[in-house]
Amino acid sequence: MALFALVLLAAIVLAAVLAPVISPQNPYNLAELDILDAKLPPGATSVDGKTFLLGSDEQGRDMLSAILYGLRISLGVGVISTLIALTLGMAIGLAAGYAGGWVDAVIMRIVDLQLSFPSILIALVLLAVLGQGVDKIVIALVTVQWAYYARTVRSTAMVEKRKEYVDAAMCLAYSKWRIVYRHILPNCLPPLIVVATVQVAHAIALEATLSFLGLGMPITSPSLGLLIANGYAHLLSGRYWMSFFPGVALLVTIVAINLVGDHLRDVLNPRL
Repeated sequence: MALFALVLLAAIVLAAVLAPVISPQNPYNLAELDILDAKLPPGATSVDGKTFLLGSDEQGRDMLSAILYGLRISLGVGVISTLIALTLGMAIGLAAGYAGGWVDAVIMRIVDLQLSFPSILIALVLLAVLGQGVDKIVIALVTVQWAYYARTVRSTAMVEKRKEYVDAAMCLAYSKWRIVYRHILPNCLPPLIVVATVQVAHAIALEATLSFLGLGMPITSPSLGLLIANGYAHLLSGRYWMSFFPGVALLVTIVAINLVGDHLRDVLNPRL
């Protein structure tokens, strides 16, 4: 199952990266859109003879092309925000775990305070203040995520700093920076990789939720969440494909990432 999920995830990422090449249409190029092709069902043919495999939306965009381009945005936002949050949380968690004392107490109380609020609430407040845009939603996702990494690294660093190889490095008069980043950090990476993999899926789901609510991506560059929102009004009128297919793409992507992350946890666990 994990291998199947990995292959599926690789195919999704490859399709998203090659979207401009393999997409039948550029859904954001107004010159390629025709209002006469709006709301066509899956398998229908356009006025110029093109086939819409997954149908078209109310603006005449090919749903397959829109989903591929939406995957690019959703995956890009999820991965970029996770990498930034991972770097920030890792540095803060290492400082708290290695320093201990009042530094650890202050940082962990800030982490506890942030984790006490729902992620969606913090993101909604930030986007209401900052506005829409890719950079704004990345800032919101980083703000939501960094505390998870800080807590994970801090707990692992506190265990590692008591081990003999750290005592040996201190006896060799290595600097604190070298001990932390050359010796402790590599041993903290396995749990971080697992958390980061799962958090990518969480970031994609949160971005889709915010876009569905109209506070995420702008309408000029819709992600999967905004595609679902655009077709939501037509669900009860029988035009299910406008929301159904983007929803399936989002579901498959998140499930594949979670399955890969779950197997990584087993692979990187030395007790297993």
